[in-house]
Amino acid sequence: MRRSLPLLLLVLFLLAPTTTCRRSSSAGTGGAAAANATRSAAAAAASSSSSSSAASMSMRPPHSNRPQAPALIVFGDSIVDPGNNNDIKTIIKADFPPYGHDFLNHRPTGRFCNGRIPTDFIASRLGLKDYLPPYLSPQPLEERDLVTGVSFASGGTGFDPLTPKLASVISLPDQLTMFHDYLSKVRAAAGDAAAQDLLSRGIFAICAGSDDVANTYFTLRARPGYDHASYARLLVRHAASFVDDLLRAGARRVAFIGIPPIGCVPSQRTLSGGLRRDCSPGHNEVAAAYNAGMVRELDALRAKYPGSRIVFMDIYGILYDMMMHPRSYGFTQATKGCCGTGLLEVSVLCNPLTSDVCDHVTDYVFWDSYHPTEKAYKILADFVYDNYVSSLLA
Repeated sequence: MRRSLPLLLLVLFLLAPTTTCRRSSSAGTGGAAAANATRSAAAAAASSSSSSSAASMSMRPPHSNRPQAPALIVFGDSIVDPGNNNDIKTIIKADFPPYGHDFLNHRPTGRFCNGRIPTDFIASRLGLKDYLPPYLSPQPLEERDLVTGVSFASGGTGFDPLTPKLASVISLPDQLTMFHDYLSKVRAAAGDAAAQDLLSRGIFAICAGSDDVANTYFTLRARPGYDHASYARLLVRHAASFVDDLLRAGARRVAFIGIPPIGCVPSQRTLSGGLRRDCSPGHNEVAAAYNAGMVRELDALRAKYPGSRIVFMDIYGILYDMMMHPRSYGFTQATKGCCGTGLLEVSVLCNPLTSDVCDHVTDYVFWDSYHPTEKAYKILADFVYDNYVSSLLA
């Protein structure tokens, strides 16, 4: 018997929504059409990742092939946070077991996963390095690690200015400030030419928005004056402003990741899916409206910054399909996480004192109630790289 159920029942009682946010008449789970469009590509990615094993976790020597980009620079939330939250005053952390269960030496690093996260896989496929480090690394980064890219991402953050304040984490504007500091260090270490090459040919990835929808809007009800459509527009406005600021700072190859079907992750099924723990249509409606809005805004930014390459990475379809048809990707469980009961455990609730770990992690799409497993991330990263990142390198 897993031991975290009493604690979860208490948390569920405290956090369960007591009101219903206004919903437009078009509410629905969404994603079916997009899922069909991505099924064949995703199946290929699943096949290529099915042979992943613990042996692949060993640190490989520096890549001998020439990197396809000089650096990978990442902004965002817990999906791409490799440990920036470790030493800040927040409870949104993952630097303790069982996080890192399948990482190198079974070591928790601050990644919200049992192993590697998407940006680790992308950095590896770019030929840069096997693990993308956090900018706020407790150990000084060596020059090679510094100039080939870092992540500024902070678990729990979002585009809504309220979101990082509520979670006491690093905001997106503060991450951009950290980037300017980082760029000065690159210039000091490698020279102006290296810094300019990083700006012009480096890959800049942005992944946020899920915490805005799941936490700020639905769970905490912190934006009571907004219906689904107007909250999506608020997120679009702040997200587009962030991309604009990044482009004005000199970035030219930008990968913008859309919001997934957040209403179908285990925690949101538990909190908002009723007794049957269905997907929450409201969450997915906001996500779909936001994604559509960002496609339009990114089109406008391409026109504003001639010569820039800006790609919207649509991950909604493949993740929806993975959750609805897990066996097509080599999984058996997509509605619960591997940690604890799998219903609500995330961050401090997924811990070695109250949460057991499932017997077969590779059967699960989700590691905790919010974040996918390394296996699922590998499938997603391969899909993103093959369908989107490659176009930034052309």
